[in-house]
Amino acid sequence: MAHYTPPKQGKTSQLFDVLVLVVLTFGALFVPLWMGMAGAAKSVATPDPNPTWETLGQTPAQAAKYEALGYDPASAHDLILARFDYSFSIGALLTMIVVIVLYYVLILRFSEVEYREVISEKFGRE
Repeated sequence: MAHYTPPKQGKTSQLFDVLVLVVLTFGALFVPLWMGMAGAAKSVATPDPNPTWETLGQTPAQAAKYEALGYDPASAHDLILARFDYSFSIGALLTMIVVIVLYYVLILRFSEVEYREVISEKFGRE
């Protein structure tokens, strides 16, 4: 049996592959942020015009830690009272399910094609 030599990929193709992967990675990380679908807390519950550590529900130990980090009650107000928006739409949920299923099918299909190519390169066409 002959020694298997895999096909070589050119430098231009490798660079293109890397650029595509970098763009896809940044897209996956930042597009949801730009679309307002992810990120920090969405709302502040009952803003207080003159906050104190007591009105923010902080103990003296917690207040001391915030002050050690450079916060005062006014600057820590939004940080402490921020609440995440846990609402979602059925349409977004269904879209995400469809995208995940299609991605899974695509990966299975590409894996099958590549598997068959490797087998035919290694053992010859049937």
